[in-house]
Amino acid sequence: MGATEDDTQGADTFRTLADKALAQLQEDIVCGAIAPGTKLSETRLAERYGVSRGPMREVIRCLESRKLLERTAHVGTRVTSLDPAALSQLYYVREALEGMAAHLAATAMSEDEITAIQELLATHERQQDIQRDTAYFQYEGDLDFHYRIFEGSHNHALQETLTNEIYYLLRMSRYRYSGVHKRPQQALAEHRQIVEAIAERDAELAELLMRRHISRARRNIENQIGDQ
Repeated sequence: MGATEDDTQGADTFRTLADKALAQLQEDIVCGAIAPGTKLSETRLAERYGVSRGPMREVIRCLESRKLLERTAHVGTRVTSLDPAALSQLYYVREALEGMAAHLAATAMSEDEITAIQELLATHERQQDIQRDTAYFQYEGDLDFHYRIFEGSHNHALQETLTNEIYYLLRMSRYRYSGVHKRPQQALAEHRQIVEAIAERDAELAELLMRRHISRARRNIENQIGDQ
């Protein structure tokens, strides 16, 4: 027996509600509105985001796969909390993988892709926080410089590792630690240098600049943690 029109509409509604709740909860976790280590209740989350428990259960599973939530036996589900050592280790991994992505992007990105990422950085430059040199926030996906580099590598295995394993954890850390004094404009300048190397098809330089860029970000985070 095939699916009826009502069945299809019901499935679409379920999908839409789940997608909306996923986007809202994910953003609340990434930006720190729900703090790391917070214990979550499926029932309360469903009420908070206006969905039934079925869609919310799916949302929780998705955020677990993105490493933003952790489920522990006899404890329940909590927002992932990275201690300083784990965060430092994550950035060492990021340095290696994104360096590789930049290297590959220098040979794989099309001219249109390079133009698009240059235009993205021009958009970033107009952000008031950047102009005041107080913060450098980027929306996820195609509005994120680093995500564009992942995509520009045209290496599916690398993209999967970066986007599914560490991307959202990195977004959490970037939200929390992106306001280092005089770092935002410097970070934007480093992004431009990376893109210039890619545009020149200098893969070794693109990788070197990306690794230096992420190494500086790691040291800034370690310094902030040390000052707390």
